[in-house]
Amino acid sequence: MREKILTFIEKNSRVDLNELAVMLGVDEATVINELAAMEKERIICGYHTLIDWDKAGVEKVTAMIEVSVTPQKGMGFDKIASGIYKYPEVNSVYLISGGFDLMVIIEGKTLREVSQFVSEKLAPHDQVLSTKTNFILKKYKDHGTVMAEPTKDERIMMA
Repeated sequence: MREKILTFIEKNSRVDLNELAVMLGVDEATVINELAAMEKERIICGYHTLIDWDKAGVEKVTAMIEVSVTPQKGMGFDKIASGIYKYPEVNSVYLISGGFDLMVIIEGKTLREVSQFVSEKLAPHDQVLSTKTNFILKKYKDHGTVMAEPTKDERIMMA
C-alpha cells in the first residue's frame, strides 16, 4: 500500500485523500496514518510545487554544475556534498558516475550570479578539483510534467 500511496502523491501531492483512500480500497484514516508514518520515517521528505517561472514573468537561471572532487579519507563524498548543499542557492546535489563526481543544481537571478557562486563559493573548496557549468536554456519536462507548449504544425499541405 505504501508504494501505491507514494506513486499517487509523487505525481500530485494535492490529491484528495478521500479519493486516494477509495482508489486503494481503504478508509481515509488509514491513508492519513500511513502518510504521517512515512513523513516521520523520512520516506516522504517534503512536498513541492512545480512552477513555470517563465510564465510567471520571473527571471531565473538554472545551472547544472558538474564537480570533480577529491574525497576525504574516511568521509568519502558525503562531507563534501554536505558542505555544498548548505548554500541557499543549491537546489540539489547528486553523486554521479562518469567524468565528474557530483552534480550540483543551482538557481540564480542572472548568469553573473551563478558564475559568482561557482567562482567564489564552489570552486574555492579545498576538495574541488574542477567544475563544468551547464545552463538550462529551456525546460521541456520537469519532474514528470511537460513544461513546453505543444508545437503546432503550421506547414501547408501540398497535394
